[in-house]
Amino acid sequence: MHKDNWDDLRFVLAVADEGSVSGAARVLGVNHATVIRRIAAFEERHGSEIFERTPLGYQIPQSRQMVISAIREVFGAIEAVERTLAGAEAQVSGVIRLTSTDSLAVTVLPEVIAGLVAQSPGLGFELHSSNAHLDLSRLHADITIRPALRLPDELIGTRAGTLWVSVYAPKGWPDAPQLSLRGNLARTQSGEWNETQIKENEQANGSDSFVVLREMVAQRLGRAVLPDVLGQNDPRLEKIDLLPPHTEIPLWVASHADFGDSPRLRKVREMLAAALQAHPLLR
Repeated sequence: MHKDNWDDLRFVLAVADEGSVSGAARVLGVNHATVIRRIAAFEERHGSEIFERTPLGYQIPQSRQMVISAIREVFGAIEAVERTLAGAEAQVSGVIRLTSTDSLAVTVLPEVIAGLVAQSPGLGFELHSSNAHLDLSRLHADITIRPALRLPDELIGTRAGTLWVSVYAPKGWPDAPQLSLRGNLARTQSGEWNETQIKENEQANGSDSFVVLREMVAQRLGRAVLPDVLGQNDPRLEKIDLLPPHTEIPLWVASHADFGDSPRLRKVREMLAAALQAHPLLR
């Protein structure tokens, strides 16, 4: 690909992330027609379509998932060069109050934090694990790392990979009864779908924590929707061919808009985002 065509990748990735031309246009700050023209030019140049146009938006067929993943890697490399040239490797210090879900707090985040502390020894983290919404405006945390289809208006940040979600059953028991998602998990789209899998008049076991649900599956109490960061490397579980909605959930590194634009928080968010984007379980 010629370097003068690299900018088209930005349009392809925006449509992939937003799922629509209008959403991509809004994110990129261009008009609707520009996005359509750039996507069409990219597809024509490469002789095949990247997206399926459906009434629900622009969908990525399974055969093109690797193309989107490769584009993300290109942008990750470009951003790494820009950070280096801008002096992003300069030391930052102080304690950052970081909040995330229990799933991420027990899997990828300790490793990510260890890498950043080694890179900047004056930097420290308080890692708070909670599946509840925290009011960052009241300084419960400086930075949040959250899976969400989009950021709420009061937060500023950047996408930092993808949280993949699947259904996991006890090893050798794919038809195990469905566990119930409780609390905040029940209010997600995966939670709403999950309830449709519970048989009528069935008393389902459940939890408001994916970490707890994983252990319940391992104890053969049933099967459950789980993030792949929790389930895919656990030998006690098996992934089954049953897909909940939104199996690919964007992962965001964000701060409250009122204070998140400080140079220190902005730099730490960039460091966190780069580390998460490079993690093999979040690509």
